[in-house]
Parts: sequence; C-alpha cells; structure tokens
Amino acid sequence: VQLVESGGGSVQAGGSLRLSCAASGYTISSKCMGWFRQAPGKEREGVAFISSYDTTRYADSVKGRFTISKDNAKNTLDLQMNSLKPEDTAMYYCAARVGVFAIGDCSVRSDFGSWGQGTQVTVSS
Repeated sequence: VQLVESGGGSVQAGGSLRLSCAASGYTISSKCMGWFRQAPGKEREGVAFISSYDTTRYADSVKGRFTISKDNAKNTLDLQMNSLKPEDTAMYYCAARVGVFAIGDCSVRSDFGSWGQGTQVTVSS
C-alpha cells in the first residue's frame, strides 16, 4: 500500500484547502481510511475518518468545517477544509487500515498500518 498526499499549502484564516491522498496497490472503496494531523510539539491526532461503509466521523475541532470523502473513480481519499483557523496548522497525513471495518473500528490511530508522507497546511491569522 502506497499513499501520497497532495493539496497542502498556505492560506489565510477563513480560507479553504482540499487535500487529496492517492492510493496505489490498494483500492480504497470499501476500506477504512483516515486523515490525521500533527503540529510541532504535539501528538498526532485524528481529524476525520471514513469507514468501509462510507460512514464518517470527525474530531470535534473540525466538525462542520471539514468533509472527508472517497473518490472511487480516482482511487483517492479527499479532505475538504473550509473556514480554516490558525490552529489547523499542521502536517496532514492520510492513513489506511487494511480490511473491512465499520466506523467504530475505524478511528483509532494505532489501528492504521499504512501512512503517507504528509502534506503541510499553514493557516495565517
């Protein structure tokens, strides 16, 4: 499984970005996938998850602003980020948990075995 993120960049507060994660050697449809982020000096945290059945779950800090989705035709995992805040600044990683899982088993960091290299998001005030 190879995951490659793209779409990061620098924006002002209130702006939007769309991250994409291209998967190779792995079909993301019917798979558990997630987006995580890590700010300097902080632990990596889960941001958004999508189960094998396309049920989603979000961290409270991003609910209503971020949307996770799968593009099965392109075999990509996307994260639409709106109303960005300076505290959203971090390296963003996509991750996959091989197998078929409902959302209750698709949101724990230690369960994800495949990770991308990350893409930087910087939000200025």
